[in-house]
Amino acid sequence: MAFKIYTKTGDAGHTGLIGGTKVPKNDLRIETYGTVDELNSWMGMVNDQFNHPELKAEIKEIQDRLFTIGSLLATDHSKQTKMALPDLHESDVQLLESRIDIMTDQLPEMKSFILPGGHPTVSSIHVARCVCRRAERLAVSLQMHDVPVEALVIQYLNRLSDYLFTLARYAGMVLGAEEIPWKARV
Repeated sequence: MAFKIYTKTGDAGHTGLIGGTKVPKNDLRIETYGTVDELNSWMGMVNDQFNHPELKAEIKEIQDRLFTIGSLLATDHSKQTKMALPDLHESDVQLLESRIDIMTDQLPEMKSFILPGGHPTVSSIHVARCVCRRAERLAVSLQMHDVPVEALVIQYLNRLSDYLFTLARYAGMVLGAEEIPWKARV
């Protein structure tokens, strides 16, 4: 029998966490990992705009880590699960930092704030960055509501938004798109 995408278990406005706990679909935890899922979709959109095999592999790796983060956020840690869950490592954060440094070394010095835009690829990356920041804020909110969130999850999301800002600048440079400096009206 083929796997069915619909289960009908969520029709009453509740969903299950890994571990079996039922929560409303508007629960902060669901909002958080739903935002990580949204970010992952934006990362797919970003990846579709590149032809560079190494960069595509890098973004796919980030998408894999976002699935890891989603599963960590979807788990009720007060329950035992028989499922083996993926985990996040400090080396995942270090990879982002390394890539930020490599791209930054090739970029001109930033002398002002930059407005998102200049090319559709650059704009897509900035949208992903903004969704990433929202995911980070929501993860922090979970912590503040006494829901266990690994510190490494928040650190990864924070560094990923930095990576995405740098990637937007780098993509703009490679594509020949002019950076748009913000000129404050005073």
